[in-house]
Amino acid sequence: MIEAFADFYAKSHPVTLGVLLVLSFYFIAINWIFYYRLFSLNQWITQENQSLESILMGTSRLSDHAYLSHFLKSSASLSKELFDLALYAATKEATKGLMFLSVVASTTPFIGLFGTVVSILGTFKHIGQASSTMSIIAGGVSDALVATASGIFVAIFAYTYHQVLKRKSYELSGLIRMQSDALLSRGV
Repeated sequence: MIEAFADFYAKSHPVTLGVLLVLSFYFIAINWIFYYRLFSLNQWITQENQSLESILMGTSRLSDHAYLSHFLKSSASLSKELFDLALYAATKEATKGLMFLSVVASTTPFIGLFGTVVSILGTFKHIGQASSTMSIIAGGVSDALVATASGIFVAIFAYTYHQVLKRKSYELSGLIRMQSDALLSRGV
Protein backbone atom coordinates (compact mmCIF):
# COMPACT_ATOMS: atom_id res chain seq x y z
CA MET A 1 0.00 0.00 0.00
CA ILE A 2 2.79 2.41 0.90
CA GLU A 3 4.57 1.44 -2.31
CA ALA A 4 1.44 2.33 -4.30
CA PHE A 5 1.34 5.80 -2.72
CA ALA A 6 5.06 6.27 -3.30
CA ASP A 7 4.64 5.19 -6.93
CA PHE A 8 1.68 7.54 -7.39
CA TYR A 9 3.66 10.40 -5.83
CA ALA A 10 6.65 9.74 -8.07
CA LYS A 11 4.60 9.56 -11.28
CA SER A 12 2.17 12.41 -10.60
CA HIS A 13 2.56 15.91 -11.89
CA PRO A 14 3.36 18.51 -9.18
CA VAL A 15 0.21 20.46 -10.03
CA THR A 16 -1.90 17.34 -9.51
CA LEU A 17 -0.27 16.78 -6.13
CA GLY A 18 -0.95 20.43 -5.26
CA VAL A 19 -4.58 20.02 -6.27
CA LEU A 20 -4.89 16.94 -4.07
CA LEU A 21 -3.35 18.88 -1.18
CA VAL A 22 -5.85 21.74 -1.62
CA LEU A 23 -8.74 19.27 -1.80
CA SER A 24 -7.50 17.60 1.39
CA PHE A 25 -7.53 20.95 3.20
CA TYR A 26 -11.02 21.64 1.87
CA PHE A 27 -12.22 18.24 3.07
CA ILE A 28 -10.86 18.85 6.57
CA ALA A 29 -12.42 22.35 6.64
CA ILE A 30 -15.89 21.27 5.51
CA ASN A 31 -15.97 18.45 8.04
CA TRP A 32 -14.94 20.77 10.84
CA ILE A 33 -17.54 23.39 9.84
CA PHE A 34 -20.26 20.80 9.45
CA TYR A 35 -19.81 19.05 12.77
CA TYR A 36 -19.26 22.26 14.71
CA ARG A 37 -22.31 23.96 13.19
CA LEU A 38 -24.47 20.82 13.46
CA PHE A 39 -23.68 20.44 17.16
CA SER A 40 -24.36 24.12 17.90
CA LEU A 41 -27.56 24.24 15.82
CA ASN A 42 -28.92 21.08 17.45
CA GLN A 43 -28.24 22.55 20.88
CA TRP A 44 -29.88 25.83 19.87
CA ILE A 45 -32.92 24.04 18.41
CA THR A 46 -33.34 22.10 21.67
CA GLN A 47 -33.35 25.34 23.68
CA GLU A 48 -35.86 26.99 21.36
CA ASN A 49 -38.08 23.88 21.43
CA GLN A 50 -38.15 23.97 25.23
CA SER A 51 -38.97 27.66 25.20
CA LEU A 52 -41.80 27.16 22.70
CA GLU A 53 -43.23 24.32 24.77
CA SER A 54 -43.25 26.49 27.89
CA ILE A 55 -45.09 29.26 26.02
CA LEU A 56 -47.63 26.83 24.55
CA MET A 57 -48.22 25.14 27.91
CA GLY A 58 -49.56 28.41 29.19
CA THR A 59 -46.78 29.65 31.39
CA SER A 60 -46.50 32.60 28.97
CA ARG A 61 -42.97 33.08 30.09
CA LEU A 62 -40.13 32.98 27.66
CA SER A 63 -37.11 30.98 28.74
CA ASP A 64 -34.02 32.99 29.63
CA HIS A 65 -32.08 30.79 27.20
CA ALA A 66 -34.39 31.58 24.29
CA TYR A 67 -32.96 33.76 21.56
CA LEU A 68 -35.93 36.14 21.75
CA SER A 69 -35.29 36.85 25.42
CA HIS A 70 -32.24 38.96 24.53
CA PHE A 71 -34.38 41.19 22.35
CA LEU A 72 -37.23 41.41 24.86
CA LYS A 73 -34.85 42.62 27.58
CA SER A 74 -33.80 45.53 25.39
CA SER A 75 -37.34 46.69 24.57
CA ALA A 76 -40.18 47.98 26.71
CA SER A 77 -42.95 46.63 24.49
CA LEU A 78 -43.59 43.73 22.17
CA SER A 79 -43.89 44.46 18.47
CA LYS A 80 -43.83 42.53 15.25
CA GLU A 81 -40.87 44.63 14.11
CA LEU A 82 -38.85 43.62 17.16
CA PHE A 83 -39.56 39.95 16.55
CA ASP A 84 -38.75 40.32 12.84
CA LEU A 85 -35.42 41.84 13.76
CA ALA A 86 -34.75 38.94 16.14
CA LEU A 87 -35.65 36.45 13.41
CA TYR A 88 -33.31 38.09 10.91
CA ALA A 89 -30.49 38.13 13.46
CA ALA A 90 -31.08 34.47 14.32
CA THR A 91 -31.15 33.49 10.65
CA LYS A 92 -27.88 35.30 10.06
CA GLU A 93 -26.29 33.51 13.01
CA ALA A 94 -27.73 30.11 12.06
CA THR A 95 -26.51 30.21 8.47
CA LYS A 96 -22.86 30.92 9.24
CA GLY A 97 -20.60 28.62 7.27
CA LEU A 98 -23.13 27.84 4.56
CA MET A 99 -21.47 30.13 2.03
CA PHE A 100 -18.13 28.35 2.41
CA LEU A 101 -19.79 24.95 1.99
CA SER A 102 -21.59 26.21 -1.10
CA VAL A 103 -18.40 27.58 -2.64
CA VAL A 104 -16.51 24.36 -1.94
CA ALA A 105 -19.34 22.25 -3.37
CA SER A 106 -19.39 24.23 -6.59
CA THR A 107 -15.64 24.70 -7.14
CA THR A 108 -13.97 21.44 -6.09
CA PRO A 109 -15.02 19.48 -9.20
CA PHE A 110 -13.33 22.16 -11.31
CA ILE A 111 -10.23 22.16 -9.12
CA GLY A 112 -10.02 18.39 -9.54
CA LEU A 113 -10.58 18.70 -13.28
CA PHE A 114 -7.75 21.24 -13.47
CA GLY A 115 -5.40 18.74 -11.85
CA THR A 116 -6.54 16.07 -14.29
CA VAL A 117 -5.99 18.25 -17.34
CA VAL A 118 -2.49 19.25 -16.24
CA SER A 119 -1.62 15.63 -15.53
CA ILE A 120 -2.93 14.47 -18.91
CA LEU A 121 -0.88 17.18 -20.60
CA GLY A 122 2.17 15.76 -18.83
CA THR A 123 1.21 12.30 -20.04
CA PHE A 124 1.06 13.49 -23.64
CA LYS A 125 4.51 15.01 -23.23
CA HIS A 126 5.85 11.62 -22.13
CA ILE A 127 4.14 9.88 -25.06
CA GLY A 128 6.30 11.81 -27.50
CA GLN A 129 9.45 10.70 -25.69
CA ALA A 130 8.66 7.00 -25.28
CA SER A 131 8.37 4.03 -27.59
CA SER A 132 5.62 2.12 -25.75
CA THR A 133 2.72 4.59 -25.77
CA MET A 134 -0.16 2.43 -24.56
CA SER A 135 1.23 1.77 -21.09
CA ILE A 136 2.12 5.46 -20.67
CA ILE A 137 -1.39 6.55 -21.70
CA ALA A 138 -3.13 4.07 -19.40
CA GLY A 139 -0.94 4.87 -16.40
CA GLY A 140 -1.01 8.62 -16.97
CA VAL A 141 -4.75 8.89 -17.45
CA SER A 142 -5.56 6.67 -14.48
CA ASP A 143 -3.29 8.75 -12.23
CA ALA A 144 -4.77 11.96 -13.64
CA LEU A 145 -8.34 10.91 -12.96
CA VAL A 146 -7.57 10.65 -9.24
CA ALA A 147 -7.73 14.46 -9.07
CA THR A 148 -11.18 14.58 -10.70
CA ALA A 149 -12.49 11.82 -8.47
CA SER A 150 -11.14 13.63 -5.41
CA GLY A 151 -12.81 16.89 -6.46
CA ILE A 152 -16.14 15.17 -6.94
CA PHE A 153 -15.75 13.33 -3.62
CA VAL A 154 -15.20 16.58 -1.69
CA ALA A 155 -18.05 18.30 -3.57
CA ILE A 156 -20.52 15.56 -2.63
CA PHE A 157 -19.77 15.98 1.07
CA ALA A 158 -19.79 19.80 0.89
CA TYR A 159 -23.15 19.84 -0.90
CA THR A 160 -24.70 17.32 1.49
CA TYR A 161 -23.43 19.21 4.53
CA HIS A 162 -24.74 22.47 3.07
CA GLN A 163 -28.22 21.00 2.63
CA VAL A 164 -28.33 19.49 6.13
CA LEU A 165 -27.26 22.75 7.80
CA LYS A 166 -29.64 24.76 5.63
CA ARG A 167 -32.52 22.56 6.79
CA LYS A 168 -31.49 22.91 10.44
CA SER A 169 -31.35 26.71 10.02
CA TYR A 170 -34.83 26.68 8.51
CA GLU A 171 -36.12 24.59 11.43
CA LEU A 172 -34.59 27.02 13.91
CA SER A 173 -36.11 30.03 12.15
CA GLY A 174 -39.50 28.36 12.27
CA LEU A 175 -39.23 27.79 16.02
CA ILE A 176 -38.31 31.41 16.63
CA ARG A 177 -41.17 32.58 14.41
CA MET A 178 -43.63 30.36 16.31
CA GLN A 179 -42.46 31.75 19.65
CA SER A 180 -42.82 35.34 18.47
CA ASP A 181 -46.30 34.66 17.04
CA ALA A 182 -47.38 32.97 20.28
CA LEU A 183 -46.12 35.87 22.39
CA LEU A 184 -47.73 38.47 20.11
CA SER A 185 -51.06 36.65 20.13
CA ARG A 186 -51.11 36.62 23.92
CA GLY A 187 -49.90 40.21 24.19
CA VAL A 188 -47.34 39.23 26.81
